[in-house]
Amino acid sequence: MNVSQQTLLQLFKAFSQLKVLIVGDVMIDSYLWGKVERISPEAPVPVVLLEKRNNMLGGAANVALNIKSLGAEPVLCSIIGNDLKGSEFCSLLEHENILTKGIIHSDNRITTTKFRIIGNNAQLLRVDEEIDSDLSENDENHLISKIEHLILHDEVNIIILQDYNKGVLTERVIEHIIKLSNAHDIPVVVDPKKKNFSCYKSIDLFKPNLKELREGLKQDIELTNIEKIKQACAQWQEKQNIKSLMVTLSENGLFMREVTENEVIEYHLAAHLRKIADVSGAGDTVISVASLCRALKTDTWLTAALSNIAGGLVCEHVGVVPVNGEQLLNEAIELLTSGLTVKQFMNE
Repeated sequence: MNVSQQTLLQLFKAFSQLKVLIVGDVMIDSYLWGKVERISPEAPVPVVLLEKRNNMLGGAANVALNIKSLGAEPVLCSIIGNDLKGSEFCSLLEHENILTKGIIHSDNRITTTKFRIIGNNAQLLRVDEEIDSDLSENDENHLISKIEHLILHDEVNIIILQDYNKGVLTERVIEHIIKLSNAHDIPVVVDPKKKNFSCYKSIDLFKPNLKELREGLKQDIELTNIEKIKQACAQWQEKQNIKSLMVTLSENGLFMREVTENEVIEYHLAAHLRKIADVSGAGDTVISVASLCRALKTDTWLTAALSNIAGGLVCEHVGVVPVNGEQLLNEAIELLTSGLTVKQFMNE
C-alpha cells in the first residue's frame, strides 16, 4: 500500500491543531556520559571517566516531548515529589515550553529519577530512585480534580494514559478518566503495563509491546507466531471493548487490529532495516504518533505505518529522545510514496 505526498503533508500540518492530555508516570532521565579505558582494580567493572552529564524528561513527559516535536500541544498531568528533583523536573518542562499547570507536588512522593551511566556510547548501568506504590487517597483526589479541570477547560482532542507502574495511574484514576472521556466524547489511548492491564476498558486504542501482552494475558506468545498474536488481540479486544489494538514487536515490526461497525482490519508491518543503538523511549514515540493519527481519524494502515517508522527512528539514537517531526515526514514520504523529499515536493 502507499499514500500520496499531499496526504502526508496535510496530516502533519493538521497535527498542529491538536491538544493532547497526557496522564501518567513522569520521571527524570539522568545521563552520565563518559569514556571507558580500564577495568577497576576494586571489582571486575569498567571505570567510566565522566565527560558530561545531562537530565532529560522521561516517562509520560517524554510522550509530551514527542507530541510537541510533532507539532501538537501537550498538556501533561501527573504527580511528582515536593523535592529538589521535582523543581528540576518543572524547570525541564519550562525549558521545553511545556506548561506545568497539570503537575501536582506531593509530600508523600519523591520524583522518579532514572540514572543511566553511558560508557563509550553504550549503557553500562541504570540506577532507579523512586516510590512505585499507588497514590494515597488524598493524592488521587487531587489528581482526579486536576484532570476534570483540564478536560473541561482545555478543549482536549485526545487523552493518552502512559502507565509505567509507578503508582500514578491507579485503578480508580483510570476508571474516572475513562468515564470522563466517554462523557465528553474524547478518545483514550493507552500504553499499558502489567499491573493495570485489565483496567483499561471501552477505550479507542490499546498499545502494549509483546512482553506486556504476554504478561497481561498470561500467555507464552512467540515473537514470530503472528497467528497466535492475532488471536490473543482479538480475544482481548472483545473482552475489554477496545476499538483498536496495536502491538509493537521489536525486530518483527508492528501489528494493528481495528474493529469497525462493518469489518475487522488487520495489518502486520515489518520493521525497517536500521542500525539500532537504544530501544529506550521507542514506545513513547509510537503511542504519540498513533494518538495524533487517531485524533484525526487517520485510516488504520497509515496510522500503523507512521507509528512503525517513528518507533524505529528513535532507536537509532543512544538515550531517550523524541522523534524529529521533519525527519519522520521525510522518511514517511520516502518509504510510503514515490520517494520525493519534503523540500523536493514543496518546490514542485
